[in-house]
Amino acid sequence: MSSLIASRRYASALLSAAEEGGFLDQIVEELSQIKEVLQNSRDLVHALRSPLVKGDKKIHILEEVFRDSVGEKMFLFLRLIARKKRAGLLPEIIDEFQILLDEKRGVINVDVTSAVALSEEQAGKLVARLADYTGKKIRPRMSLDEALLGGVSVKIGDTIFDGSISHQLQMLRKALVSEA
Repeated sequence: MSSLIASRRYASALLSAAEEGGFLDQIVEELSQIKEVLQNSRDLVHALRSPLVKGDKKIHILEEVFRDSVGEKMFLFLRLIARKKRAGLLPEIIDEFQILLDEKRGVINVDVTSAVALSEEQAGKLVARLADYTGKKIRPRMSLDEALLGGVSVKIGDTIFDGSISHQLQMLRKALVSEA
């Protein structure tokens, strides 16, 4: 079974259990803490992915690291994935969990790149128009790219809306070259 399929199955099972048990908010918070620890500890991720570290040792490592920051329900899940030899997939499981949760809540990630920093008012209007366009809640990720010269480029999934000056100049250049 591919790691993506396995990650999605464990994430889906955790999401279902958390919803049915009424402890979804707790799980979301604890997964956020675990993700932060994993992002800051390459050694921990390597230990969880290593075939040389046995399942019992991985359970012990997870308990030592997360003893004070997660509850018993999360420990049950961590023990389960360690026993099933899936502890190395923990970062991917967390990512898949977030994707499934966003789908359920109607939230989409949108990358907004602008040539200059947008004001709060501009960003708010843009997010509101994108929410109207998609019919979903928007989680914007703003970034700057001076190479755009001006304007904004918006990426929603695989769709890109490029209203940047550099893009307009490229389109003009192509049109002029094709006519020559």
